[in-house]
Amino acid sequence: MKSNVNCHVTIEYTTSFHDTDAMGVVWHGNYLKFFEKAREALFQKYNYGYKQMMESGFLWPVVDARIKYTASTVAEQTLQITAELEEYEHRIKINYKIVDAKTGKKTTSGYTIQVAISATTQEMSFVTPHILLERFGLSE
Repeated sequence: MKSNVNCHVTIEYTTSFHDTDAMGVVWHGNYLKFFEKAREALFQKYNYGYKQMMESGFLWPVVDARIKYTASTVAEQTLQITAELEEYEHRIKINYKIVDAKTGKKTTSGYTIQVAISATTQEMSFVTPHILLERFGLSE
C-alpha cells in the first residue's frame, strides 16, 4: 500500500457544551465526528468532497476506525485536528491527530479506513478509482 503521500489538512474546532458528557469532558463518541470534520476538509481541499464523490460514481464508506485517547478535552477548548492520507492503494487510510490549540499537547489520535463502492452496483472496487488518484495528485 502506497504511503508517505503528503496529503493533509489541519482544521480548528472549538468544543461546545453539547459535546460534553455528564462528567464535563468531551464524550468519547464525538471524536469520530471531529475526525469526520477533518476528513471532509481533506477531501474538499482536493476537490473530491461528498458531492464530487457521488458525481464520480463512487461511495467511500468507513469500514474500520480506531481512536486512542491520551488526554481529556472539555467544553470551549479549541482543538487542532489534522487528517493525513496515509494509504491509497486498494483502500484509503487516513490518520488523525488532535492537539490542544493553545498548548500543542496531543489529546487524541486514530485512523479510519475506507473502501470504494460503486454507487450504481453497490459492489466494492478492489482498486482505487482513478478519480481519487487524479484529484489527490497521485496518478502516475
